[in-house]
Amino acid sequence: MPKNSKVVKRELDDEVIESVKDLLSNEDSADDAFKKSELIVDVREEKDTDVEEESEVEDERPAWNSKLQYILAQVGFSVGLGNVWRFPYLCQKNGGESTHASKTENQLEESRDFLPTTMFRDILVYGAYLLPYLILLLVIGIPLFFLELSVGQRIRRGSIGVWNYISPKLGGIGFASCVVCFFVALYYNVIIGWSLFYFSQSFQQPLPWDQCPLVKNASHTLVEPECEKSSATTYYWYREALNISSSISESGGLNWKMTVCLLAAWVVVCLAMIKGIQSSGKIMYFSSLFPYVVLICFLIRALLLNGSIDGIRHMFTPELEIMLEPKVWREAAAQVFFALGLGFGGVIAFSSYNKRDNNCHFDAVLVSFINFFTSILATLVVFAVLGFKANVINEKCIAENSEMIIKLVKMGNISQDIIPHHINFSAVSVQDYHLVYDIIQKVKEEEFPALHLNSCQIEDELNKAVQGTGLAFIAFTEAMTHFPASPFWSVMFFLMLVNLGLGSMFGTIEGIITPIVDTFKVRKEILTVICCLLAFCIGLIFVQRSGNYFVTMFDDYSATLPLLIVVILENIAVSFVYGIDKFMEDLKDMLGFAPNRYYYYMWKYISPLMLLSLLIASIVNMGLSPPGYNAWIEDKASEEFLSYPTWGMVVCISLMVLAILPVPVVFIIRRCNLIDDSSGNLASVTYKRGRVLKEPINLEGDNASLIHGKISSEMSSPNFGKNIYRKQSGSPTLDTAPNGRYGIGYLMADMPDMPESDL
Repeated sequence: MPKNSKVVKRELDDEVIESVKDLLSNEDSADDAFKKSELIVDVREEKDTDVEEESEVEDERPAWNSKLQYILAQVGFSVGLGNVWRFPYLCQKNGGESTHASKTENQLEESRDFLPTTMFRDILVYGAYLLPYLILLLVIGIPLFFLELSVGQRIRRGSIGVWNYISPKLGGIGFASCVVCFFVALYYNVIIGWSLFYFSQSFQQPLPWDQCPLVKNASHTLVEPECEKSSATTYYWYREALNISSSISESGGLNWKMTVCLLAAWVVVCLAMIKGIQSSGKIMYFSSLFPYVVLICFLIRALLLNGSIDGIRHMFTPELEIMLEPKVWREAAAQVFFALGLGFGGVIAFSSYNKRDNNCHFDAVLVSFINFFTSILATLVVFAVLGFKANVINEKCIAENSEMIIKLVKMGNISQDIIPHHINFSAVSVQDYHLVYDIIQKVKEEEFPALHLNSCQIEDELNKAVQGTGLAFIAFTEAMTHFPASPFWSVMFFLMLVNLGLGSMFGTIEGIITPIVDTFKVRKEILTVICCLLAFCIGLIFVQRSGNYFVTMFDDYSATLPLLIVVILENIAVSFVYGIDKFMEDLKDMLGFAPNRYYYYMWKYISPLMLLSLLIASIVNMGLSPPGYNAWIEDKASEEFLSYPTWGMVVCISLMVLAILPVPVVFIIRRCNLIDDSSGNLASVTYKRGRVLKEPINLEGDNASLIHGKISSEMSSPNFGKNIYRKQSGSPTLDTAPNGRYGIGYLMADMPDMPESDL
């Protein structure tokens, strides 16, 4: 026991050792029965008492200023960049490409003539992707999100404290969450840095990525060859912004522009997080709400532009049979899983600042569906803008090919007689061009490929599925160059990306800071500064000229499998180690009502099976997919898939191993007593109302038990506001958990008005 701990005596002077089981004895002023109990407190030293009381005041846990602030924080954490550049891609990818590509021109014209009917039909079958997503949201998303919210709220600690409390042998789950959060924060803030760079460059007319730059040689001026082979926005992204190297092995030195932007991003995160939720919570009002304002403005503006309806129509998938493909379900499950931020520890950290009786079930359902509808809104915006962009490119294609047809007619390669008389090539419509194109294709059947004419179908442009940085920094930036007042929309778009990224970063950093502060009682301000400074220094590898390839590596290997394993272990820890029946009783005690029996079956049977299936599918997919990255080749002005070098494969494997390593390490240490409990190290840390204590040595050989040296008649009872203990009447039987150790709950006094609570 720590030197300054109190020794509390009952009427029979029975000593009770403070343990982690008192962690959840929330300061509930309504429990008068315990307050009226006769207590004898042995204060050995007045000085120790003063120190203890002072510590109790200092260790008061901060709380959210309002329920709205808390909801915005959870929404800001769950709604991130993936909602904008991953979900729309999956909607298009999982169906639609082959369907739209295979439509004949007559079918396309028919769909344009009867657009309302077509859209209604497509909306009905849009469930080809949305239906699996919604099913998995109900089976995996909401139940596991509710689970993390409830354990964080009741135990009122970060991820380390929560899982150490549930079972000390599984305490490594919390450390694994922190490691994954740190890995993700390293590269996620780089993306915020990229957005800051584009934001700073958007205050120009025209936008700097609007046209290809010109280069001068000895005789004349010409367009930059690399830009001419690709496009203005592609060239600006790879050459001006990233100044990217040709492979991951070519470092190329630091990109000073992106280094400054990364530093600015970490300074913003540090200043926002330095006071914890008291500083970041206020910023959430802007960072969480502003993206919705921008998305709605973009949607309204895009709908007023030509071609936006074509883009929205394209997002609907008329192939119900695609639901039978396992890949669709795997990708939908992964999107649900990562969209809600499960396993990161941010959800647990934010909920730990809630009041004990907060309705976290309502919060789980609300935040999950806000996340879902945000994805739908973002998808509408993305495809409306891409539809407008495709329409602009299609008009340009028709104009260029019309000029080519005129030249072919003048050269005699095409007879003037086959061209309908009503067609005017100086102002040809889309329908007229397609009519001429079909006629020439039929007449010149054998010679047609040599004419090099393009069909100029808008669907061909929309079928070019893009996601991630390709969508945000290439496709979307190109679309905005055609917007009226393009600098304004560019500023709004990249400011939205910055806010979406910051909202997720706050939750990610909170998933690191809160557990460490709760565990080791370090100052939050100092820890935040050290964490951000360390992350910036390590993050310099992402702002080299080859940095984009490392971002891809970390995104592919540092989080996916480790997070899946973490959440599976979380589910197992609550459902089987602690006991699902006890957990349901705890929820009833905390919420004031019994959660629907649906969650019982989800947590115990369905969710673990679904998670294990997703894990196996992810491992198989990773094994079948060759490990590599898309490198930008300057000479070809295009991407080329390259395999990782040997050292790159070692780094990939190391990322996954390091992320999950704390789980077996802590388990072995706790299981085999490899570290002496009296040494004050990580393995012997436990909690009591915010104070770090040493775990008592377990003489019975059950390392999971935190009760030491007491007979069966001596058990600690809940601590309501103060260190209050009651002697059990009679000869009670020890309350044991399903794993055989002493239950997390307490042996309550024989009081009918006090329900049993295990948490």
